[in-house]
Amino acid sequence: MSARPRRELGQHFLADPNILEVAGRLAALAPDDVVLEVGAGLGILTTYLADRVAHVHAIELDRSLEPALRDAVGPRDNVELVFGDALALRLDSLDPPPGKLVANLPYQVATPILMESLDGLPSVGLWTVMVQREVADRLFAEPGTRAYGAVSVLVQLTGERTGFHPVGRAVFRPPPNVDSALVAFRRTREWGDEYPPLKRLVQAAFAHRRKTLANSLELSGLASRAEAGEALAQIGREPGVRAEALAPAEFVAIADALG
Repeated sequence: MSARPRRELGQHFLADPNILEVAGRLAALAPDDVVLEVGAGLGILTTYLADRVAHVHAIELDRSLEPALRDAVGPRDNVELVFGDALALRLDSLDPPPGKLVANLPYQVATPILMESLDGLPSVGLWTVMVQREVADRLFAEPGTRAYGAVSVLVQLTGERTGFHPVGRAVFRPPPNVDSALVAFRRTREWGDEYPPLKRLVQAAFAHRRKTLANSLELSGLASRAEAGEALAQIGREPGVRAEALAPAEFVAIADALG
């Protein structure tokens, strides 16, 4: 195959069809599903999905892969190929709206795509994504652990994990220098106007991990130390607490207290 992975884009193409069955099982694919795939690559997952669901929106940034991708899709008329940056596209305007996101996410953009999709794709009720093992561990990390961070809080406030499958390096071409994992989670909460300020708060809270939450919010310009301390007092926390010690629900309470 002439198409070559571009490391600067974090491309590691799936090369083992056996992993597709695992992804399909975790995604609980059904004939009437509409699926969004980000990072279609050479189309191995795209075609697997297309043969099992009603419609696939396949997003790919690298236009040099278009010939190989179109060749893989062939005559399937239930695949819409969209070439562009998933973080810049209006994915919420896809028609029909996707109910599931199933993807081998490019490493560099896996976290921002997940974070943006939580509220930016309200129709999505189930995620099944291949990500670096380090990222996979962060998604459902517990407070007080090294892996716990902003993405942990936002994902756990939005959904609950339904599946996890470690993935070896040999299933990719070229093999990456890190291990990966398939993670599945389903939506348990729909977001509205409250999500953007909550997201800013959570990101600011973890922006200075060695600082107290009050200091981190002040350094980020979201609240003074006095305002943050008062909000923490309202939820029964000391002003010197760090973001890493707070449970996801406590961030919602702090956002409410800060107004």
